[in-house]
Amino acid sequence: MRSGPYEQHRELLEQAVRALTTGECVAPFAGLAGNAATVDVGMRSTRTAGKVFGSLLGRPFELDQPGELGLVSTESSPYGIRMGIGYPRCDPAALVAAAERARPGWRAAGPHRRAGLAVEILRRLNTRSHELALAVHHTTGRPLASAFRAAGPHSQDRALKVIAQAFAELARVPEDLGWEHTGDTRRGKQPPPVRGSCAAAPRGVSMLVGCPDYPLWNGLPGLFASLVTGNPVIVAPHPRSVLPLAITVRIAREVLAEAGQDPDIVTLAVAERGERLHERLATDPDVRIVDYTGPARFADWLERNARQAVVFAQRTGLNTVIVDSTDDYRTLVRGLAVTVCRCSGTSRTSPQNILLPATGISTDEGRKTPREFGADLGEELNRLLGHPARVARLIGAITGDEVRASLADAARSGTVVHASEPLGHPDHPGADVRGPLVVRVAAEDEQVYAREWPGPVSFLVGTESILHSLAVFRRTVGRHGALFAAVHSTDPLVLAAAETAALDAGVHLVENLADDLPADPSSAVADLWGAGAHFVTGRFRTVRSWRRATAPDPSGLPVLAADALVDA
Repeated sequence: MRSGPYEQHRELLEQAVRALTTGECVAPFAGLAGNAATVDVGMRSTRTAGKVFGSLLGRPFELDQPGELGLVSTESSPYGIRMGIGYPRCDPAALVAAAERARPGWRAAGPHRRAGLAVEILRRLNTRSHELALAVHHTTGRPLASAFRAAGPHSQDRALKVIAQAFAELARVPEDLGWEHTGDTRRGKQPPPVRGSCAAAPRGVSMLVGCPDYPLWNGLPGLFASLVTGNPVIVAPHPRSVLPLAITVRIAREVLAEAGQDPDIVTLAVAERGERLHERLATDPDVRIVDYTGPARFADWLERNARQAVVFAQRTGLNTVIVDSTDDYRTLVRGLAVTVCRCSGTSRTSPQNILLPATGISTDEGRKTPREFGADLGEELNRLLGHPARVARLIGAITGDEVRASLADAARSGTVVHASEPLGHPDHPGADVRGPLVVRVAAEDEQVYAREWPGPVSFLVGTESILHSLAVFRRTVGRHGALFAAVHSTDPLVLAAAETAALDAGVHLVENLADDLPADPSSAVADLWGAGAHFVTGRFRTVRSWRRATAPDPSGLPVLAADALVDA
């Protein structure tokens, strides 16, 4: 007898759930730790993946979805290849209606089957990691090695943690309970005990708004959190990076159909640029969950307008580095130079604001003023970008006019420390590859640096003191959000004050780490993810029903006081 999806992946799921409580590093897809034999990590070769990727170009991408109205093609590779992939353009109302029809059967499947199928989807995604990396590379402009990290095994391990968390949270919901009255009784008569049952009720149709620069890294957690908790998902990619999520949807639909589930539990929603499909779906009365990672302006719009839904919005925001002092100045400058190179799109994972006192910072090479710090940073950037191989590894291709306009505007906002010059790519000479722009401004120029700038733009902000730097950080990040903050100091009191400021602002903090920041998939600490337990528990409600038990319960189920019913 063939085992079901949960039985097939039971060992891996149990291992991942244990890791949540023990802090163990379990990364079976990346092969970093744990028992890799519990999961098939046999990926297609890069040569096979290249052939499969090439076979997708210039053809319709068939999904057999409801409400198809034709085909739409919105992508163009910044590296010069012709994409020409036609995706099904579906009536949004038909997709929502199909998801609603699929919802009861998916809820009835139960958490064990849903979690098992989610892992099976991940397993199949893993076999196509190199193909997914090519899809990310050619739609987002990210360097190929970075695209592999953001789309391949490391991304899948990140999603596995969410599956395990959702599975564990659902396991906390008891199926049956019993109650008996205690204390005062009415008219001297003891009421009979009450039997009850509990169930996790999914909220409803979920919508995933695709991130243009990290479609899988930022998309898979929301997708699998909704699926495991029983919610069907409509995946709405960004128009310029559809393919990575389209492949994911196709695999999910195949797995669901093979398991006898309705494939419309997962659908793809693509529209022409300018159709405002994301806004239409996000405000549909039947859409009850929205996931989004990206610039704050659309996150704010979602929270104001998608009032019928639970919105999980992670703002990329004003990633900030606070510099006070260091005992390894060259490593600090070198690390910052690497990190500011890692943004070529509209969603920031690199530092935007570097705050340091105008009087300078204490280093092992003496005191360094912002002017000297900027000159050393610019010199290190020139060294890094002087070799074509390093350019190809570090710098992504520019994908849109919004980034080009941002570079031009930012260059006029202060003193340019390092100009954003065109760079040659050794493999794609026609690609628009540009170095990072670094501009020095004063703390009073808050109208400049207190908004999110797309693309490789960073500001050196001269403050009055380290206390002023912390105040600026707390105010700007608290208002506009961020994925992370970093602090560099040899003073324990400054580090403690920075920890408090980061808690106040609600962002991750890394201390005295220059080139290992948690927002970028290339980082060793990239799994310091901002979502907490509510990211899972907010996708379902615990509902109870109860009835009088006229006879003693022989089942041995737990019996609680009837007064506990008020807590339901």
